[in-house]
Amino acid sequence: MKWLLLLTLIALSECTSYKVPLTRKKSLRQKLIENGKLKDFLQNHQYNIGSKYFPSEATTLMSDQPLQNFLDMEYFGTISIGTPAQDFTVIFDTGSSNLWVPSVYCSSVACTNHNRFNPKKSSTFKSTSETVSIAYGTGSMTGILGYDTVQVAGISDTNQIFGLSKTEPGSFLYYAPFDGILGLAYPSISSSGATPVFDNMWNQGLVSQDLFSVYLSKDDESGSVVQFGGIDSSYYTGTLNWVPVSYQGYWQITVDSITMSGEPIACMSGCQAIVDTGTSLLSGPTNAIANIQSYIGANEGPYGSMVISCSAIDSLPDIVFTINGVQYPVPAKAYVLQNQGSCMSGFQGMNIPTFSGELWILGDIFIRQYYTVFDRANNQIGLAPVA
Repeated sequence: MKWLLLLTLIALSECTSYKVPLTRKKSLRQKLIENGKLKDFLQNHQYNIGSKYFPSEATTLMSDQPLQNFLDMEYFGTISIGTPAQDFTVIFDTGSSNLWVPSVYCSSVACTNHNRFNPKKSSTFKSTSETVSIAYGTGSMTGILGYDTVQVAGISDTNQIFGLSKTEPGSFLYYAPFDGILGLAYPSISSSGATPVFDNMWNQGLVSQDLFSVYLSKDDESGSVVQFGGIDSSYYTGTLNWVPVSYQGYWQITVDSITMSGEPIACMSGCQAIVDTGTSLLSGPTNAIANIQSYIGANEGPYGSMVISCSAIDSLPDIVFTINGVQYPVPAKAYVLQNQGSCMSGFQGMNIPTFSGELWILGDIFIRQYYTVFDRANNQIGLAPVA
């Protein structure tokens, strides 16, 4: 009887765990380069990645500035909204909490080149009079809120609140390889108090475990996944190490130290870090990042990028994040980004309010090295080296 119960629980777990395939595509930066737009874009748009996490303190926040945090994003998945379904390519972003997509109400240039949701074509859509404004980096999306059925990897998430954009900042988003954003952070940071998609899934009993996990492929265009309600041990080696969430807003954790070649290079007395699938690079305080750039021999190149000699990669040290007593090395071949024969540093400086202390963002460069479980039930993150 006990074995029968165990098999039943395993079967239940398997049938209520869902994988969203992620496709690795050219980033917005690459598309702007191909279209000869990057120079103009970077000359006219200065930004601070920290304003994604501290929007009220971002004094440079302007509605006509772009969503620059996503300049280097490469991983995208498909969802559908409405009845019958309307498909959208989205970023699964653990650094924000709202779901939004372009709508037919949007007249911004960026919307004209993307899929736009038409509520009149969905029999399950429910309108509201509420508005929404979401800041990302130094840009924001404004729109209205509505309810509809959202399909994610076979999950029918009914009565899901989401944003329908009316304005999207910056004509450069015309070249963006994504339509919208699906936020996976905590509801406490959700704009307009909108219930995040994963919370709605859990509340409706659509997944068997109150967690989701992420695997990002290092090289292939396919193979990356977001898994809702389950953990797949085939994606990692060893055991998962669990780290308590220190702030239930973003997926924020405490880092013990950051070293290179065995020497402290930042986070001398401990610091905070946000594990963010919606940020591509490794970001930290401006001074600390400047020291690291100097240490690895990165020099300023075209359009503000930090260029490294590709031949130096094999001799550069790992950067080691010690988290909850466990070391997580990130090798140079991971933090040096190679593209068409050129090499660029994957570190990015970030201005943050002084009262917040030293803050780091562990983006896709880190997550590609470590299978990551975002455990809402126990407010912890699980990390293990990818297989």
